[in-house]
Amino acid sequence: MPDAIPGLRGAPVRTPVRSSGVQTGPGLWPAILGRVLTRQMWIELYGLPGYGLTLSADKATAFSATPRDFRPADATMGKALLGGRFLLAGAHLDAEAPADPWNRPSPTKPFAVDLHAFLWMPALMTQGDRGAREALRLTLAWADTFARWSPFAWDPAILSRRVYNLACAARRMGAVASEIDRLRLADMLGRQARQLLRPPGGLAGKAERLTAAAVAGCVLAGPPGARLRRAALGRLPAALRVTVSGDGGHASRAPEAGLELLLDLLTLDDALSQLSESPPEAVAGAILRLTTALRLQTLPDGRLAGFQGGGPSSPARVAAARAHDEHAEVPGGAVGSVGGLTRIRSPLMTVVADTGAPGRGAWSETACAQPLALEIVCGRDRLVTGCGWTPRAADRQGLRLAPGHSTLTLGEQSFAEPLGGWRGELLGPRLFGRAWQTTVERRDGDGAVWLEIQHDAWVASFGLLHQRRLYLDQRLDELRAEERLHPSPDQPAVVRAIAAPWAVRFHLEPAVQASLARDRRSILLRGHSGRGWWFRTDGPDVAIEPSVHVEEGLTRRSLQVVVRGSARTDTETRIRWKLSPAGASGDPG
Repeated sequence: MPDAIPGLRGAPVRTPVRSSGVQTGPGLWPAILGRVLTRQMWIELYGLPGYGLTLSADKATAFSATPRDFRPADATMGKALLGGRFLLAGAHLDAEAPADPWNRPSPTKPFAVDLHAFLWMPALMTQGDRGAREALRLTLAWADTFARWSPFAWDPAILSRRVYNLACAARRMGAVASEIDRLRLADMLGRQARQLLRPPGGLAGKAERLTAAAVAGCVLAGPPGARLRRAALGRLPAALRVTVSGDGGHASRAPEAGLELLLDLLTLDDALSQLSESPPEAVAGAILRLTTALRLQTLPDGRLAGFQGGGPSSPARVAAARAHDEHAEVPGGAVGSVGGLTRIRSPLMTVVADTGAPGRGAWSETACAQPLALEIVCGRDRLVTGCGWTPRAADRQGLRLAPGHSTLTLGEQSFAEPLGGWRGELLGPRLFGRAWQTTVERRDGDGAVWLEIQHDAWVASFGLLHQRRLYLDQRLDELRAEERLHPSPDQPAVVRAIAAPWAVRFHLEPAVQASLARDRRSILLRGHSGRGWWFRTDGPDVAIEPSVHVEEGLTRRSLQVVVRGSARTDTETRIRWKLSPAGASGDPG
C-alpha cells in the first residue's frame, strides 16, 4: 500500500490503492503474462552452468582508452571507502579490508542496488593509486561471488551502471594490477558488457545500456573491443530516437533521466575521440537535443526542475553536464516548453508547470500522477516544489500521487496508482490508471505572460475539469493564479456526487520558513536568502502543515501550505492565490 500522505489534517489519510480499480484492469494481463514467460525463460537460460562460456568467447587482453566520467566525484566518500565505510543510498556498512561487502547482507535494498552498480567506484578513483588498488580488490572480490549470472546482481539496470563505472576506471585499475589480475579484469568487463547486448531489458533504459556497452567497447583493446563497440553503436541510434524526443525531453519525462543520459553520452563521445573515431550522427544529435533541453530544465538555483520521478540533482552535476554548452548562459534565462514542462519567468521569479501526461507502459516506472504540478523559484530560492519522490525512495510510492506535489487534489480518490505486490515485482512500479489529456495555452503581453493549463483526470470520478490559470506580472515580479473546477461538457451520467472536498497544496523546500499572518489568508515565506514573499489566497481554509521532502533517498521534514474547500460537481468553483515580494500590497486576483 502506498505511504500515508503527510500534512492532511488529523490522522494521516492513506491514498486508496483500489479506489480506481486500476490494479485489476484487463490491460495489465498481456504485459503480466508476457513478463512471466520471458522472465522465467531467461532465468532458466542464463542460469545454465555453461552459459558464462558464451560471454567469454571473445576475450580482451588490454585496455585502450580512459573515458572521462563527467560526473563530479566525492573525495570525502573515497577516503571513507579506504577505511572500509560504505555510505550509499542513505545507509552505511562497515567492511574494512581484507573484508569486503559482498559476503554480508546489505542494510537496505537501495544500498544493495548502489553497491552492485559500483556507484562507489568514482569516489575511490579520487584517491590515487591506493584508491585504484582498493577498487581492484573490491571488483575481483565481487567476481569471486557474482561472476555467474543471477537475477539481482545482473539486473539490466544495475549491470549497465556497473559496466559504465568499471569501464571508466578499468585502465587505471589495470595499471596497478598484476598481469593475471589485469587479464581477469578485462575479461570481466567484456563479459558483462556483452551481456548488456542480450535480452531482457526492455525499451526503457535501452539507450543507457547500449551507451555503457559502447563505452566498454572503447576501453577494451583490439578486435574484441572493436566488435563490442560496433555492435553497441549499431543499435544505439534506434534506441536514442525512442528515448530522446525532438525537443530533447527524455521519454520518461524526468529531467534528471535526461541529465544522466547526457552525461553518459558525453563520456562515450570522449572515449571515441581518444580512439580518433567520430560519434554516430544519432549520438551527436542526442547530445545536442539533451543539452538544449537542459537549459530550460535548469532553474536559477543551479538545480533541475523536479518532476515525474526526477530529482533536482546537484548544481555541480548539472554544471558538469552544461560545461560543453556554448549557450549555457541564455540572456534573461530560458523560457518555453520541453518534455511536457512549460517555463515562464520574470526578473526575480521562475515558474515551471507540468503540462504533459506521464510516461506510459515501461516508461511509467518513475511516472507521477500529478497533473499541473508547479515549482516556483524566487530569486535563487526554490520556494514551491514537490515531495521529491525518485526511485531512490522506492518505499514511498504514495508520494507519486497528486498530494505529493504542488497541485490540486479532489476527493480522496486516485485516478492512477503505482503497481504493487506481485504485479509490481513483475512489471516494476509502473503508474497504471486512467489516461488524461492536458491542454495548454500561453500568451505573452506587454510586461506579462499568461499560462492556462487544464486536465480531465477528475472527470471520470467527479465530472469536473481542473484549470490552472497563471498570470505573471514581469514588472512587479508577481504571480497571480486561479484554480478553476468546472463541469465537463462530457460529464458521465454515472457521476452523482453533488459535492467533493478539494485541496490545493504548495509544498515548500525544507529550509523555507512559513508564517501565517493575522488575517489567516496570508503567509510570509522566506527561503535561503532571507528575502520574504507573500502568499495570499481567498480560499476558505488556509493552513501550514507538515510535509516531507526526499533528496538522494533521504527523507527530511518540510512544510506545505494547504488551501481547502468543497466544490459542487454541477457548478463552477474558483480559488485565487497570489505570490508577490514582501512589501507589495493588494488582495489576490
